[in-house]
Amino acid sequence: MEIILCCSSDQVKDRWTNVMGTRYALEIISSLEGLAKVIRPNDERLVIFHRDLVPEDKENLFATLTSRIKIFLLSDRPDDDEGLAFLKLGIVGYANTYSSPGRVNEAVRLIFGGSVWVGQQVMQRLIHETRVNPGQENLSYDKKILVDLTKREREIAELVAQGKTNLEIAYELGITERTVKSHLSSVFTKLGVSSRLNLALLINRGRG
Repeated sequence: MEIILCCSSDQVKDRWTNVMGTRYALEIISSLEGLAKVIRPNDERLVIFHRDLVPEDKENLFATLTSRIKIFLLSDRPDDDEGLAFLKLGIVGYANTYSSPGRVNEAVRLIFGGSVWVGQQVMQRLIHETRVNPGQENLSYDKKILVDLTKREREIAELVAQGKTNLEIAYELGITERTVKSHLSSVFTKLGVSSRLNLALLINRGRG
């Protein structure tokens, strides 16, 4: 898998080159101008983009870029409100520049698999915003969406669509968080989704 690292900081370049290792083909670009020269229409590469290169006119920049490539934005000082704002502009990931190598590689793996990578609080806020009427907990939806799920899987899927965390779901259903994760893995496979955000969108957009 090919990745472009777009960053002007030598320190960040060195860190992320080491983190990526030899697992990915990494191309390093130091400026927006350089990035514009190497990306192609329908480019399938992931761009790891350092926050320091984002100009004030970020809306126009990301409207152009995210229509062509996937962007994983790194911030030295990540902020939930900023992360949410950038995600609404189309990026697929938002994380601390100095995240651990394990988290970095997990994030990249999930993003290549079609998921979105953000902090839990940002994810919950995104899910809440997918709901048609956030104040109502028992909205109807097309039951065919979840027809292949077991009763427990359906309960968990519906709670995810309400914006509940795994820990909250475990407490509400009287099961362990590990059991919630196991059921969610089965739900993702059966419904062909890759993340809790995609699951929430599937259910909430189908609500009546």
